Amino acid sequence: MTTRREVVQLAASMFAAATSTALPTRAAIRSSPGTLLILGGTGFVGPHLTQEALSRGWRVTHFNRGKHVADGVPNVETLIGDRKGELDALRGRKWDVVIDDTAYIPKYVKMSAELLAPNVGYCVLISSISAYASFAKPNDEHSATGKLSDPNVEEITNETYGPMKALCEKYSTDAFKGRIAVVRPGYIVGPLDPTDRFTYWPVRASKGGEMLAPGTPKDPIQVIDVRDLSAWLMRLAEGRTTGYFNAVSPPGAFTMGELVELSQQASPKAGTKATWVPEDFLSAHWKPEELDLPPWSSMRGDSAGASLTSAKAAINTGLHSRPLRETVRDTLAWFQTLPADRRAKLKAGLDPQKEVDTLKAWHDAGEKT
Repeated sequence: MTTRREVVQLAASMFAAATSTALPTRAAIRSSPGTLLILGGTGFVGPHLTQEALSRGWRVTHFNRGKHVADGVPNVETLIGDRKGELDALRGRKWDVVIDDTAYIPKYVKMSAELLAPNVGYCVLISSISAYASFAKPNDEHSATGKLSDPNVEEITNETYGPMKALCEKYSTDAFKGRIAVVRPGYIVGPLDPTDRFTYWPVRASKGGEMLAPGTPKDPIQVIDVRDLSAWLMRLAEGRTTGYFNAVSPPGAFTMGELVELSQQASPKAGTKATWVPEDFLSAHWKPEELDLPPWSSMRGDSAGASLTSAKAAINTGLHSRPLRETVRDTLAWFQTLPADRRAKLKAGLDPQKEVDTLKAWHDAGEKT
C-alpha cells in the first residue's frame, strides 16, 4: 500500500510463491488461469489488477510506453509500444484475455481492437459511466450513450470525454463480437489514485479546522474501490462473462455524510469540524463548474441522477463494495507515504482560500437572518 512499483512487485512475489445493448449476460464455466494482456498496467487500476491476476496464477503481459515503471515489473512481460499506432510488439501474439485499461481515443482503440481480436479469446474494456448521454435521471445499462460529431477527435475535454468512451465501446464490441464485457466505472478510488478526487476528503479532515461539506449528509455518492474493481474484473475474465456493466456501489449504499464522518474519524486528533453548506447557497456563490466536488455532485438539474446509477448487473456477476471505512483509512494511509512535494498540493478538491471565503459568507448570511 505504498508505491506503484511496490504494489506490482508484491503481486509478482505472490505469483512466484504460488509457481450488447442486448443486456442479458453469459457466464461460462470458470476457466483455469491463462494468459492476460493488459493495455496499460502501471497506472492506477493496472498495478492492482496485475496483483490480482498474478495471485490467481495468470501469466501477465503489459503493453505500454514504459514511462511509469521504466524497468518493468518482475514476473510480468512488458511490451513497449504506443497505442497511437506503435503496435508492432502485439503483432502475431496470442493471449486468452485482454483487459483494455487505457481506452480513451476511439480511432486508436479501433486500431488495437481490430489487431488483437483474431488472436485473443476475450476482452474486457474499461469504459466509464461518463459514456451516458445524460445524468438528469438515473442510468442503467440500457440508457442512451453520447455521440461524437467527429469520430476522429483526439482532444479529451469535458464535452468529448463521455462520447469518446461510448465510441471506444462500439469499436471494441464490433471487433470482439460477443466476446467482450464493457465495464463502466464511476469514481474509482483507493490507494494509488492519481486524481485526488476522493482522497481530498480524508486528507482535508486530517488538517483540522472548519471543513466545508457540500449539500446535505444524506446526499448519495457512488464509488468503487480499485481493489474491489480489480478482483471483479478477474472474475469476469475467468468466467468469460459478456455484457455491459456499471461498476459502481449500489445506489444509496454510501452517502456524503458517511464519507465526511469517516474522514474525520480517520484523523481524530485533528479535531476537524464539518459545516454543511446547502446546495442552494453554493449555487448562488459559485460558478456552475465549481459545484463539482467528487464524489459529491449536484442533486438537481443535469446531474440529478449522477449518483443513482444502477449497479444491479455488476452485482449479479459478483461485484462487491467493501465498507467505505476501509477505503477512507487505506487511502489516507497510502497518501501519507507519498513524497512531501506530492502531498503539498492536492490535484482536486476545494481550494483552501475558497473554502474559507465560502464558510465566512455562509456564517455571515446566517447571522443576518
